[in-house]
Amino acid sequence: QLVESGGGLVQAGGSLRLSCAASGLTGNIYAMGWFRQAPGKEREFVAWITWGGDRTAYRDSVRGRFTISADIATNTVYLRMNVLKPEDTAVYLCAADIYPGGDNWYSDGLYDYWGQGTQVTVSS
Repeated sequence: QLVESGGGLVQAGGSLRLSCAASGLTGNIYAMGWFRQAPGKEREFVAWITWGGDRTAYRDSVRGRFTISADIATNTVYLRMNVLKPEDTAVYLCAADIYPGGDNWYSDGLYDYWGQGTQVTVSS
């Protein structure tokens, strides 16, 4: 299972760090991703990292503000979010892509496991 934490209410310009702990997955993790879903909108890709940390990808609107990282020793992936904006408000979900994995990281159909999500609210 994947369990997210670290969400909350923050003012615009503030920061949060989300965590996602993986346990009990069948197979080895190839990569992890973060997605988000705002009310009335479709789920959208946010960031992606290979489990070795050698490759990352971000959606354009968060590049330079968000940083994804992975700690293999603790099976945890993080999303550091800086300079938050009201439009970043959403439920943030982590997802795991099991080997052999794929490179269409932006597609939610790629992922094998999903967390329940953590709410991030950015006030103006």
